[in-house]
Amino acid sequence: MNTAGHPEATTRRGLELTPFRGLRYDPDRVGSLAAVTSPPYDVVVRPDGVHALQSADPHNIVRLILPEAATPDARNEQAARTLRRWLSEGVLAADPEPALYVYEQRDVDGSLQRGIIGALRVSDPEEGVVLPHEDVMPHIVADRAALMRATSANLEPLLLTYRGDGPADPAAEVVERTAERAPLLATTTEDGVRHRLWSVTDPGDLDRVRSGLAGRQALIADGHHRWATYRRLRAEHPSPSPWDHGLVLLVDTARHPLRVRAIHRLLHGLPVSDAVAALHGLFRVRRVQAPLPQALALLGEAAADGNAFLLAGDGAFHLVDRPDPDLLARTVPADRPPAWRALDATVLHAALLGHVWGIPEDSPAHIAYIHDAAATVGKAERDGGTAVLLHPVHEDVVRDLARQGVTMPRKSTSFGPKPASGLVLRALDL
Repeated sequence: MNTAGHPEATTRRGLELTPFRGLRYDPDRVGSLAAVTSPPYDVVVRPDGVHALQSADPHNIVRLILPEAATPDARNEQAARTLRRWLSEGVLAADPEPALYVYEQRDVDGSLQRGIIGALRVSDPEEGVVLPHEDVMPHIVADRAALMRATSANLEPLLLTYRGDGPADPAAEVVERTAERAPLLATTTEDGVRHRLWSVTDPGDLDRVRSGLAGRQALIADGHHRWATYRRLRAEHPSPSPWDHGLVLLVDTARHPLRVRAIHRLLHGLPVSDAVAALHGLFRVRRVQAPLPQALALLGEAAADGNAFLLAGDGAFHLVDRPDPDLLARTVPADRPPAWRALDATVLHAALLGHVWGIPEDSPAHIAYIHDAAATVGKAERDGGTAVLLHPVHEDVVRDLARQGVTMPRKSTSFGPKPASGLVLRALDL
């Protein structure tokens, strides 16, 4: 743990975003741009979501980011062959000149997010330029690295946030002015979100973006494993090389604040009755007979007063709160800041998973991490496991801990909206 922290705006180089020749789908070669997009690889609920996306269009990006075959090597080789075939057939084509890309998402409720997609210089942790806030699982980093090596491509951008200087910020000015032009592409995905993309190639605009990002630091909102993968692959290739950079979407949250949601847990092989019985004398447990939205509202009220969780999988909800202080004293590491020790995810992993239920957090055979609450409950009910629903952490808590160099338990938060995968890719061998 880095206890020195990373004070904002004291970095030597800051964020360095480089233009690249984006790979984009030819609209004339696919059914629709919406049909070839996908949520990020770790949001797709496998296998249901993969198969639904595959059937949406034979060229859906999920065939690259989540290839299906008997072995990991076969999956990665399949993705590489698919990418080469799509390039040779003109399904995907490189833009004629390097560009940064302004990307906009407009939700059905009217909320708007805009940011810049580019190739970001991969920095070392001690520089304090890109701040992680969660630990990563080594097997996922290894999996993503093998896929990127095989395809020689960044197939989807990770999501970073930074704070600019408001309307006068030169990067923000370029983003907002660019969004007044006709876009390169516009599509509306099945969830009702409208996506638009523009290229920025004017040297003066590129300079303004560069000056607006100089000295800035960014928080990883989504994509810790991909950032760790970028760092691993950069170390494997002599510099300078294309692997010195990785594909990102940078969002200025001074103009476009992100939403923060929780990531839930599905515990395989642990029936709800056993999970509840193990909590006797350690937590207060109340049975809730209510629809999911009402149960989540009750979770939010309980979480405002302390650690709280919602268990599901047996047709009801069980509100778990008021942990025994002695249990926390025995199980939660004492060498971290109070804000970290008080996190629901900390208590879940240290006290419940590690001590009460004996569930290894890094074993896919025992635990799955799912972004959607209803999907987590549904899978628990079908599989006979236990869904553990969490209340989201406030972004300021995440950012403050990251500046101290303190990482949160893995899969603690879900920032959004996340960029759709498939709108622009980056090939490293162009």
